[in-house]
Amino acid sequence: MAKDYLAHQKPRISSANYERERGIIEDHLKPFFDGELKAIRKATIQRYVTHRGADVSAATVSKELNVLKHLHRLAVEEWEYIPVNPAQRVKAPKAAPGRVRYLQPGDLRVLIEAAPEWLRPIIALGVATGMRRSEILRLRWLDLDLNGKRAMLPQTKNGEGRIVYLNRLALDAVLSLPVTEQTKPTDLLFPRLEPEWISVAFTRLCRKHGILDFRFHDLRHTAASWLRMKGADIHTVAQLLGHKDLRMAARYQHLSPGFLSDAVHTLDSTFKECHRYVTGNKLLAKGQEVSA
Repeated sequence: MAKDYLAHQKPRISSANYERERGIIEDHLKPFFDGELKAIRKATIQRYVTHRGADVSAATVSKELNVLKHLHRLAVEEWEYIPVNPAQRVKAPKAAPGRVRYLQPGDLRVLIEAAPEWLRPIIALGVATGMRRSEILRLRWLDLDLNGKRAMLPQTKNGEGRIVYLNRLALDAVLSLPVTEQTKPTDLLFPRLEPEWISVAFTRLCRKHGILDFRFHDLRHTAASWLRMKGADIHTVAQLLGHKDLRMAARYQHLSPGFLSDAVHTLDSTFKECHRYVTGNKLLAKGQEVSA
């Protein structure tokens, strides 16, 4: 059954997600659910959630439970191995609020100026576009449309492609990269770089300049946070960052409270005829203040 599931998932998700799901199945689900699939009950799955919750975060348990739910759904709807899905109504533990850590423009300028030359364009692309580290490292020259000011990501973390729009900072970062007659369209923008090298170098850079508790992935949060504070709605933020679930972008909701106030005040013109009945007074003249 596990082999069927992994064979089903392999062409549908990114290689990183495939390895993550394979690890969940091989290292955690199979050892715990060591009997036949039809013998698994809702109570057994709930025990697994409680058991794993003692050792790992709620977010990790939720990921593992989602794999188990998807596996059972396929077993019911696609392959007809079992008649019902016992995992369907098992609730995942409540996850902690998503991390929101972002840089002020002054701190960002300090980091980019102080960064080694090879790291500067990577930092700039991360904060200017909200791309993940893995997405930046997979960028090829053929993925770029500089005239259209965009990059086409063929496959992202959620297994789907998306378009990333390049602003001035992102374009400057790309144009700063060396291009020779030997450069081919299929070449990576950042060849021979390991993801861990970037994270380690970036963390050391932050610590050196007094910016604590800040990771490379937080550049993505910085992009999203400043989009919100400049007025972009969460639907736009979710689309730009490639979030399939709007709840991922909702963590930035509090960063732009002004639009909530503006939205409420748009109702004044709609409900103006109701004012007299609430206050017992005539409608206020244009420009007249409401008395306390």
